[in-house]
Amino acid sequence: MVDATEEKMDNATFKSDTVLSDVHLHCRNKRHLMVRLNAVGQPVFLSYFKLLRNTEDSASEKHVGEATTERENQYRSGGELCDKDRNNLKMERELNSKGVEALLDNDGDLEVVRRPQSASDLEAEDLLRDRVYPVILMKGKEDAFEDEEQECTCSDVVKIEHTIATPLEDVGKQVWRAAFLLADYILFKRDMFRCCSVLELGSGTGITSIIMGTLAKRVYCTDVGEDLLAMCEQNVALNKHLMEPGRGEVKVKELDWLKDEFCTDPEAPYSWSEEEIADLHDHCTVIMAADVFYDDDLTDALFRTLYRITHNLRNSCTVYLALEKRLNFTLRHMDVTCEAYSHFRNTLNDLENLQDKKMKYTVEPIKPNFCQFLVYERIEQL
Repeated sequence: MVDATEEKMDNATFKSDTVLSDVHLHCRNKRHLMVRLNAVGQPVFLSYFKLLRNTEDSASEKHVGEATTERENQYRSGGELCDKDRNNLKMERELNSKGVEALLDNDGDLEVVRRPQSASDLEAEDLLRDRVYPVILMKGKEDAFEDEEQECTCSDVVKIEHTIATPLEDVGKQVWRAAFLLADYILFKRDMFRCCSVLELGSGTGITSIIMGTLAKRVYCTDVGEDLLAMCEQNVALNKHLMEPGRGEVKVKELDWLKDEFCTDPEAPYSWSEEEIADLHDHCTVIMAADVFYDDDLTDALFRTLYRITHNLRNSCTVYLALEKRLNFTLRHMDVTCEAYSHFRNTLNDLENLQDKKMKYTVEPIKPNFCQFLVYERIEQL
């Protein structure tokens, strides 16, 4: 069964109603092992996403020197260095001691330092921190990648169960780039989010809520669908090790944008208590959503939900929205367009221009040039 799954992953096929995760398309030739089947028979995988905690000081001399030393030791472990490799390492060490400068040959052309040929492809992937695809998917401790799992310390790895290919209605079970972008911003502005009370709309697998849970006091992680919320709850449980004592309470709750009220039925899974609703209204100062703008009707429903919730908040609130502009060729326009993004922008403009005596909405774009703490491809459309 695993072999069949791996073969399918290495030869990805598309159906008319199939949507594939843009994150994992970058490593489809890796080894993929299934964790389980979910309630509707979809294969569920487990990914380990490494947090690059030292992104802020990655350009420092200390970090560069340590990286060079580590590379040299790892090269040696693969066998004796050839003369060319040794010269490359010497050149790199001289470069680091003088600062970051361009290496030019006698004609003034850029001299590119190649990696030593004695290092295997697998070693090279481990050494390069700027690769744009995530850590290899793993099954668990009984898998062949147990050694790699043990090398990941508890404080710098996020474990996420997810699917890789689903119909459109189940895309929340996949991992999307905008969730990583929002997670990066949270980690970059970590002091701003400490001890906040936060609501996430359309949480999907919950990765952004989990990252926020490492800083905030309480996070209400919301979506719709019992199967999806169960997956999200499992991911929260998998990452309890990231939460600091006294902080990081992540509550998985149902929040349907097509309904005007919170689900308070005590018999329903993931329903809200009156105390939780009151806590949200009294203390929430941050609302966030990532990659939820792909359907015009759902976009309208989300903004209605935002309007309803913010009207009931006691404190002023900042809403962070992250998305990817997805380009599509349409017969109607006979051109490449971003219809979902255009509708989102129009709806956002309507909210900003709304004449409301009680509230005023202000929209401010954030340039995505902040540090990257998770390994993914930060494309221009984010």
